[in-house]
Amino acid sequence: MSNIDWVMIALYFLLMIGIGVYSAVRVKDSEDFAVAGNKIIWPVLFATLSASFLGGGSSLGRAGQTFSDGYVFLFAASGFAIQTFLSGWLIAPRLKRYPGAQTLGDIMQAHYGSGARLISAVLSLVFCVGILGAQALAIGTIFQAILGTSITTGILLGMVIVMVYSVAGGMWAVIQTDVVQFLLLGVFLPVTLIIGLQQVGGPAELVAGLPDGHFSVMGSYEITTFVTIFIAFMLGEALVQPYAQRAFCAPNPKHAQKGYMLAGVFGLMFFTVTATLGVLAVVMFPDISPDQALPTLVKNILPVGITGLVLAALLAVVMSTADSYLNSTAVVFVRDIYSRHINREASSKQHLKIERWVSLLVGVAATLFALTATSIVDALLMSYALWAPTMIIPLVGAVLFDVMSKRAALSAIVLGGATTALWNWGPFPLQELTGLTPLLAGVFTNLAVFVLVAITDKQTQSIHTVLEGQS
Repeated sequence: MSNIDWVMIALYFLLMIGIGVYSAVRVKDSEDFAVAGNKIIWPVLFATLSASFLGGGSSLGRAGQTFSDGYVFLFAASGFAIQTFLSGWLIAPRLKRYPGAQTLGDIMQAHYGSGARLISAVLSLVFCVGILGAQALAIGTIFQAILGTSITTGILLGMVIVMVYSVAGGMWAVIQTDVVQFLLLGVFLPVTLIIGLQQVGGPAELVAGLPDGHFSVMGSYEITTFVTIFIAFMLGEALVQPYAQRAFCAPNPKHAQKGYMLAGVFGLMFFTVTATLGVLAVVMFPDISPDQALPTLVKNILPVGITGLVLAALLAVVMSTADSYLNSTAVVFVRDIYSRHINREASSKQHLKIERWVSLLVGVAATLFALTATSIVDALLMSYALWAPTMIIPLVGAVLFDVMSKRAALSAIVLGGATTALWNWGPFPLQELTGLTPLLAGVFTNLAVFVLVAITDKQTQSIHTVLEGQS
């Protein structure tokens, strides 16, 4: 790379750190750190939410998996964008009816009691560390492509930068950096695709140069593989704390709905761009490893100056997800665990101090997880298998259908998680016998138990009564 490219990358890092330092001045208490004062209007919400989920999995991971499997992975993984649009339409505006809510635990307690809140907090923390680990691995992959360092060195260097501005500025810093990162990724990755298509001779030449099956809808996937991946991406990150937290930041339900729905539409377009970059790498650089597809393209096909900007954009999309999960783990720990089970008398300023320390510790834990993960997509799927079979159904039942059954939620969470564990580590090859993956088996059990117990349980209080008591 040229000196100009290095200057562009250095300026990007300085900008991120500068935003963190500036935002630290605005963070006066825990509410500023968690939900940015509930002042995030829909255009900003759209940008920050898009930047949050368009991380290492959506960029490097999707490009790498499409490099290996073809466009079938784009279609199978489209469940995430569909879920985001539906969540924006149906669920995001309803999240604003919970007064003062900052975490999913606030919703779980309103419907299912303090026990469900604690369980959801623990699951959120473990899940966020797993997803954050996937982003740390992606950061290391980009640094390896840029600097030629080991992935381990890249992970450590990138996570230090993320932790500096996230710990200092909280949600204010996260949202401001997300908007910058969204603008970078929204412009420069499509530019990379256009230049790459020109270099291979256009779309027709690209298709002609692909291996057999790379341009087909099903590729080499069995129908069960396709459905499993679709459901994993549709449910794996649905309503997780970092995305729900964006809805909590909105000033009213309309802003939450518009921002969320637009992010779903944009996500589908962005996934198409990164997938096409993946198959472009197959034609131009067939001998590289899959996770190196996107960084290799950027390094080799772009003109001087633009290379540095696009590599900064790649770092942007990964860091925008990493900072969101880092912030969310701190908020969940303080609001759902520390303030309710460790120190009920703590002030808002004490909460802020603990949130910053937790952000630091979680960043270290996620870095250690990243050093053991085999690939970016594998790290994501490992985390999805924890969240989808436990939390999705109770949350949807609460927000959309006003279910108030404590027994239904707790039973579904425990049995859904136990089923997933049994399919994964039990003494019998249940996946081979049933054709169900651990994630699918856990989701089906979770849904069946929740519906059955909720129908038979006597509910004596409505959610409207609870909310009126909180307001």
